[in-house]
Amino acid sequence: MLLHDTGLVYGRYLRQSLRSRFALLFGVLMPLLYLLFFGPLLTGLPLGGRGSSWQLLVPGLLLQLGLFGASFAGFSVIIENGQGVVERLRVTPVSRLALLLGRVLRDATVFAFQAVLLVLAAVAMGLRAPLPGVLIGFAFVVLLTVSLASLSYALAMKVRTPQEFGPTVNALTMPSMLLSGLMLPMTLGPAWLDVLSHLMPFRYLVDAMRDAYVGSYATAHMLYGLLVALGLTALAVTVGTRVFRTAGA
Repeated sequence: MLLHDTGLVYGRYLRQSLRSRFALLFGVLMPLLYLLFFGPLLTGLPLGGRGSSWQLLVPGLLLQLGLFGASFAGFSVIIENGQGVVERLRVTPVSRLALLLGRVLRDATVFAFQAVLLVLAAVAMGLRAPLPGVLIGFAFVVLLTVSLASLSYALAMKVRTPQEFGPTVNALTMPSMLLSGLMLPMTLGPAWLDVLSHLMPFRYLVDAMRDAYVGSYATAHMLYGLLVALGLTALAVTVGTRVFRTAGA
């Protein structure tokens, strides 16, 4: 029943996304602008890592896509809450976990599609990376999307207005981006900043993806990144399901 219910919710929200094709392409616009206008500035610079500047930049842009896109996914729940849609769904026999999973799997599908577009653009710009590494990068983007979208929906169930939701998400996502080394390796900065960045879970994801993009799979970065991604996903889905079950009860 869980799979059946999740499929129903997933299909409903995926059809909504497919009807808004402009939104599908607009979501990848910001990382694409970074790729086009920031990437060429790094070409040939000593960035303190293996591989080319594109192999350092593109993994960070993929995670940036998931970070900002999934973190703001909760806006749709705020709108549905105001229209009574969420409450009507919660009184049906549908599993509360399915109500969450259907949404986050739709988000993961959308961001995986956008990630493919971004990587294709990066290849045209000069990215060269092994196919297994690229596929591993997509897997990390999917896990990040599931975890952050789950937390975003949980937060949206707790706040009442977009004016409360937006600033809260901004206050969390901006430090996460700056301290995770998404744009440049944190090893380029002072030692205290590099140490501080290890408190951010996304740092481990981007280090793992950069290893994958240069063809290094059996590394400590890969192990730590996988453990952090799986742990964050499990925690976020648990929190999101509990909030969907109890909020407003």
